[in-house]
Amino acid sequence: MKDRITKKEFLELLKKFVQSLSSYVSTADGQWTIKGFIDIYKNIYTISADTKIVSKILELHIFPKLVQFANSNGFEIELATCQNYYPDLTFVYKNNPKIIFAVDLKTSYRNPKNRKLCNGFTLGSHGEYFRNRSSSKNIQHPYADYAGHFCLGIIYDRVDDDTVQAETEIGQLDNLDQMVSVIKNFLFFAEEKWKIASDKGGSGNTANIGSIKEINGIIMGRGTFAQYGEKIFDDYWMNFGRISITTKNGKTKKLTSLEEYLNYRGIKKL
Repeated sequence: MKDRITKKEFLELLKKFVQSLSSYVSTADGQWTIKGFIDIYKNIYTISADTKIVSKILELHIFPKLVQFANSNGFEIELATCQNYYPDLTFVYKNNPKIIFAVDLKTSYRNPKNRKLCNGFTLGSHGEYFRNRSSSKNIQHPYADYAGHFCLGIIYDRVDDDTVQAETEIGQLDNLDQMVSVIKNFLFFAEEKWKIASDKGGSGNTANIGSIKEINGIIMGRGTFAQYGEKIFDDYWMNFGRISITTKNGKTKKLTSLEEYLNYRGIKKL
């Protein structure tokens, strides 16, 4: 095995890998194979459709496959040592441990009123470790040490709440296949983080980078910064909400959009 691997090569491996995951986690008709929790009396309790619960179980569900992927391609997986650390997984190249890749596992559900859209993802902080690329705050390794930053994403349909509630009674193993799965119709993808990023924050008041929400754009890597490149993405999010600009009416505000950034930097809008 060679002693170097580029982020382009790693992404190609990751994209090929995710193509196998849908059949691994779902039945022939698209239902999630996870139905609920089991107790020692063999009772099955249905899972809540809460996105945090679904996300964590999905991560646990595909983790054995991620380990297989790592082993078969010459990597070791390093898990985040703290719950709020970035990234979820660090892939360390065995032949050259200085080459590491950041992979965040992200899930989102389709918009039931417009299936071309999903609810979007948060793509990590644009705070201390993002601005100071040598910082070790809330990150497994300094940001600059990673040869690439990737999102392994899962988009799915949520089952109608009324349907799930109608099936919340305790089930048994012998009728497991009749129980309703809380999610279905999985779509897996892998892409560089910057290629699916938007110019808006990802969640509330926290300093998170948000993704675009158009599903086809996510799959094709056509985010807000796709035409401008990773350096523009980095510079924009390093300065998001920090640089003061003057608006047309003479008022001062913080920079919070790509258009404002391009005007400020004197870059032609594409």
